[in-house]
Amino acid sequence: MAEAVSLPVAHAGNQLKNMTLYVIDDHPLMREAVVMLLRRLRPGANVVEFDRIGGIEAAVKQHGVPDLITLDLKLPDTTGASGVHELKKRFPDTPLAVLSASPAADAEEQCIEAGADIYIEKSSGAQEIGNALRALLSADGQFEELAPTDNKLSKRQKQLIVMLDRGLSNREIADELGISEHTVKVHLWRLFRRLGVKSRTQTIHYARMHGLLAS
Repeated sequence: MAEAVSLPVAHAGNQLKNMTLYVIDDHPLMREAVVMLLRRLRPGANVVEFDRIGGIEAAVKQHGVPDLITLDLKLPDTTGASGVHELKKRFPDTPLAVLSASPAADAEEQCIEAGADIYIEKSSGAQEIGNALRALLSADGQFEELAPTDNKLSKRQKQLIVMLDRGLSNREIADELGISEHTVKVHLWRLFRRLGVKSRTQTIHYARMHGLLAS
């Protein structure tokens, strides 16, 4: 099993919280690429990497609870959404991004139901993957935790609510806004977090109950 590797942390003078990010992938090149990407997104972060979920126990004792987990679906000791279930049971409040070679159509729904915050296809490329992971991090280095009662929505978020109410799919929303489908997923994730909901249906219900949609 690949040993957990702790990458250099920021100097003491850096005011940014030293985050702990876990990367779980049994493909060395892919794992290294994700580690490098996270280091660019969060300079000074403590990035710990594994080739299987079994390395978590020792890592938590040494590095603490993770602030973010990226997870491949096919590992030596787990396959599919079972890994998501296991990690979310242990770290219910830690954002988890599934990064998989499997097409979203094959596994995304099961992973989201299991507790994953976002599903990213490895074929998306570095820029799309980076944008998705960046969306799980707020500007000050902390994860974005917003109260369900916070109704200060951006113009884009209000647009999304209207589009969800119209019944548009992610693909249709992407086409209408001129953005990628992955970016739509990121926007929806942030909207769900802001409203404290977990689905499109809950979003529409919340919006109607709080006057965010015309009756």
